[in-house]
Formats: sequence, structure tokens, C-alpha cells
Amino acid sequence: MVDLASTDLFSPVKVGALTLKNRIAMAPLTRSRAGSAGIPGPMNAQYYAQRASAGVIVSEATNISPQGRGYALTPGVYSEDQVAGWKLVTDAVHAHGGKILCQLWHVGRISHPSLQPSGALPVAPSAIRPEGEAFTDKGFEPFVTPRALTLEEIPGVIDQYRHATDCARRAGFDGVEIHGANGYLIDQFLRDKTNRRTDLYGGSIENRLRFLKEVTAAVVEAWSADRVGVRLSPISPANDIADSDPEALFLQVVEALNPFNLAFLHVVEGATGGPREVSGGFDLQKLRRAFNGVYIANNGYDLERAIKARAENLADIIAFGRPYIANPDLVERFETGAALAELDPATLYGGDAHGYTDYPAMEGARVSEEA
Repeated sequence: MVDLASTDLFSPVKVGALTLKNRIAMAPLTRSRAGSAGIPGPMNAQYYAQRASAGVIVSEATNISPQGRGYALTPGVYSEDQVAGWKLVTDAVHAHGGKILCQLWHVGRISHPSLQPSGALPVAPSAIRPEGEAFTDKGFEPFVTPRALTLEEIPGVIDQYRHATDCARRAGFDGVEIHGANGYLIDQFLRDKTNRRTDLYGGSIENRLRFLKEVTAAVVEAWSADRVGVRLSPISPANDIADSDPEALFLQVVEALNPFNLAFLHVVEGATGGPREVSGGFDLQKLRRAFNGVYIANNGYDLERAIKARAENLADIIAFGRPYIANPDLVERFETGAALAELDPATLYGGDAHGYTDYPAMEGARVSEEA
């Protein structure tokens, strides 16, 4: 039974430097509508503005560099044209009373030479080919074996995160989220399945989390800790990722992040976009208890589960992903107990406004101040 009267899900909450109007976040959602140059435009601005009643929006995963790109038609945040495009988005969200963070993304090995500068191999901690296919301009193509980053190259990749953070700040975002989840570059450094290095960035857990620590330090230096968060997916097998002891690994990750005094930790609970219970998983509340900031929970939440999580203090903020695709006014629907619209899976990736900005808000969803 949903108890709308007693929940604080719709109450303001402080997250670092930001005060959010409710405890509902829009999770990052790749929609592949930024064109070949990765530049957001008016259609993207309309899409995000429609969803500005969320306490905070986390942008779709956004490439920090040409090297970081792994999917066709995804946006970047490293060129001046991209900064200008994102400024359209952030201005539109702010005009509608919302807040928006930029998710900083380097895919590592989850790419394809056709998506890389000069057709180069994707880079990774180690030269291990992932199972699966890349979404390229020609459709889906098998992943290739990546090239292992040299020790001398790693500072340059960290600089990509620093530069992208500065670009996000200038584009008008309210903060950034470091994408450390779902089998992308940071996650690849963390896990022993994908990190077979024998230098300072491999072997022990302490060494494997060095890259995340150095990225976080660079991002915090480029902006400020109270506008920075990290997303993790400790037990998700997304993009052929795994670790032999995820509980020990991610408890140490949280301990390593705590000294930064970050604004939040955003955790995918279970398999990304899949079941919350995963074979070989562990109690993710251990991470919540260990982290010294705001905990954002994501994956498989509906209104009832969200209210229960708040009532039991299992999370500070609940992030919703797929429900936001067809329900731009998700907060208002939750507040009024209205039914949710269903998304059209055929229009999830690529295309035009159809299945993107044409999902309607329900009639009378916004209650007037006089009511």
C-alpha cells in the first residue's frame, strides 16, 4: 500500500552544495540523439526541460573525449560547440526550476575502432576483449581486443576528466557525476577480471582503485567536492564485467572516496537494468553505511519500493531511469497516484522527437499553488 501522506520522498534535501526540491532523481539514460559530432541541440533541451520537476537530473552518459566514445550519436563535453549545446540544455532546465548534473564517461574497451579517432583501437587497463557488440554508425559490430594503456598515458586520460569537468562547469551544469559503473573504463580498472596489470594500477585492490582516486582528485580540483558524485554498480555484470570479491573491493572503494567529502554516491543495486538480486552479490547497505555522504539508490524502483526505502532509511534519494522516458512528469504522477505511461522500445535509441519529446504530461498533473 502506497502511503503518500507520510513519505518525505517529495520533500527537499541537501546534497553537497545543492538543495533539491524532492528526493527523486532522474537517472542517466543514453538516448543517442546528439548527432555525429555529439553536440546537444534544442530537441535535447526540450527533453530535459520536460523532466525538470525531478529533484535532480543526471544527464545521459557524456563522452569526456573522442577517445572516451563508445556509442554512435552520444554527446560529448570536451569541445566548445558541445559546451554551447549543453548550455541550451542547462538553461532550459534551470528556466523550469530544475537542477542537472553532467555524467562524465569514458567507455574504455566498450568501443570500436570505427568510433575512435583515426580508427585506433579502444584503450583499457589490459588487452582483454569483452564479449558483445558495439553500437556503431553501421549498427552493431563485435567488440575488438583493446590496447592496454601505458603507464605514461594514464595522466593524460585523467586530464581528459579534468578538462571535461571544466567544460561541464562552463556549460552551466550544477555539478558532475563520475561514471564508475557498468563496465566502463573506471570499472575496468577496479575489477580483477578486466585489470591484469602488474604496475601501480593493478594487482592489489589498493592499486586497482588508484585510477578512480586520481580521477576523483582531478575532478574535485577542477570544480569542488560538494558538486561531485560517483556512480558505481558493484554487483552488475554489465559489459562483461566481474570481480572475484566485489564486497571487499567496493567497501575499500567507498573508504577511498570518503576523504574527498563528495556530494553523493550513486549505486546501481543489482544488475544494470535487470534483476536486483544477483548471484554472488552482497548487501549493498554496507556501502550506504560506510559512505559519509548522500546515498542515491537506483535500479528497479517503483513508487512503493521508493517510499519503503525512505521509510526504512535505506537511501537518501531514489533514482528512476526507464519510467522517466515515457513520463516526463513522473514526480507529479507519483504525487497524485496517477498511472504511468508505457515507453515504446522501438524509439529508445536514435531517431528524432518521436519517442523522445512527444510523450505527453498527464492533464492536470501540476497542482496549482492555490489548490
